[in-house]
Amino acid sequence: MALHVGLGAIAAAGQAPLGWWWLSLLALGGIMAALPAQGGPRLWAGRLWLAGLGYFAASLFWIIEPFFIEPEIHGWMAPFALVFMAGGMALFWGLAGALAALYAPGRARLVALAGLMVGAELLRGWVFTGFPWAMLGHGLIGTPLMQLAAITGAGGLSLFLVLCAALPALGASPAQRGAGAGLAALVLGLGWAWGGMQADLPPDRAESVRLAQPNAPQAEKWREENIYLFFNRLLEQTSTSADPAPDLVLWPETAVPFLLEYPGDGLTMMADALAVHGGAARLGFGVQRLEDGRFFNSFAVLTPQAEVTHVYDKHHLVPFGEYIPFSEWLLGTPIGGLAGQALSGYTAGPGPVVLDMGHLGLVLPLICYESIFPRHLRTTPRPDWVLQVTNDAWFGALTGPYQHLAQARLRAVEQGLPVLRVANTGVSAFIDARGGIVSALPLNEAGVLDGPVPGALPPTFYASHGDWPLVLALALILLGAALIRRRY
Repeated sequence: MALHVGLGAIAAAGQAPLGWWWLSLLALGGIMAALPAQGGPRLWAGRLWLAGLGYFAASLFWIIEPFFIEPEIHGWMAPFALVFMAGGMALFWGLAGALAALYAPGRARLVALAGLMVGAELLRGWVFTGFPWAMLGHGLIGTPLMQLAAITGAGGLSLFLVLCAALPALGASPAQRGAGAGLAALVLGLGWAWGGMQADLPPDRAESVRLAQPNAPQAEKWREENIYLFFNRLLEQTSTSADPAPDLVLWPETAVPFLLEYPGDGLTMMADALAVHGGAARLGFGVQRLEDGRFFNSFAVLTPQAEVTHVYDKHHLVPFGEYIPFSEWLLGTPIGGLAGQALSGYTAGPGPVVLDMGHLGLVLPLICYESIFPRHLRTTPRPDWVLQVTNDAWFGALTGPYQHLAQARLRAVEQGLPVLRVANTGVSAFIDARGGIVSALPLNEAGVLDGPVPGALPPTFYASHGDWPLVLALALILLGAALIRRRY
């Protein structure tokens, strides 16, 4: 039990900020080698669940951070949240293990396990609205192998990693295991070389954008004495002159201390700060709004004349974090006003929306958590670039913000689109269409970042076809494993 939990925890070293993909590869190989060739579904499910428990506990321990924003109230729930989250995510690994053990006994069933583990990861992106965080393939973000995601998506990276981990474990003798390790090294080398050749980038767009990072810690952000401190900081960051002047200034999620419908002098103050850059400049900002008794987590665009021209409502909400599932069914419909916000949270918007922002191009806004779902970026029309506004202050300072940033980089590769990311406490960044970080503001520092919008590549294979080719490949792997009867 300790062996599998420990190997699972080591496999998490591939996740950001460490990015030790090679250690993750070795740990996955160890997990597979430790599985008994003659074991039944119950044994394999138990061993894989234990490995998953270690993996997800180490990958997702940032989940405890929100409970320590007000530790005197919520701190006691933190360990329960981590245990239940890790144990629940590990069930997907356990399911893969149980199904793999139904194949003919022998080491060849590891091939089926590789396919089933990736299939379980894809499933994890949909069940109960989905949570595709800490996928095994995320360990390859930042390496040349990341470029494979333009063809296969994140699931393909996971399959590549798991198959390479399985190759040495397929051997029955030291010589066969050595040959498997050599083959895995060759495959890794070829993938690395191919990814390294994918370096071409289109020219930058002419428009200049400013990212404003106020660095408002979540525990201090809404204290009465600090509310206008951080708002005024954003105003100052907006009005600071630059050459060239920004065409668009971006503020993070829930950046302003008022509802969009009841701004007081807030929008006028923002417009005055923006007007320094000329009449064509725009300000995009995260804001909460109220409509028909329902609250929305939104993104809005403002002109120097204090006119709101675009509004997007977050449509993929965090269960229990931004809304309580089935609350209307339990408490009645509708739940309006302040009681609704307290009891049921936000209301979901209708879905992804591409905003036509004139000379700034077609922009796809994503709010926080939405960026971890590749399906939300496959829109019609295709945007010219992607914008993510987020408040990663909820995630602490060790792993969560860096893992969130890494997934934004992967979305860029999958779609061949640049991503501009503005975060309350960081990391705010310009990300090019190959997933490279052009420039960034460090975590937990206030500042501004000016730069042109990186250019977009043509639609990638993954952008056009999504996960269906990978699903077909997984089906073929499972079919092939079912036909194998030779013992390894």
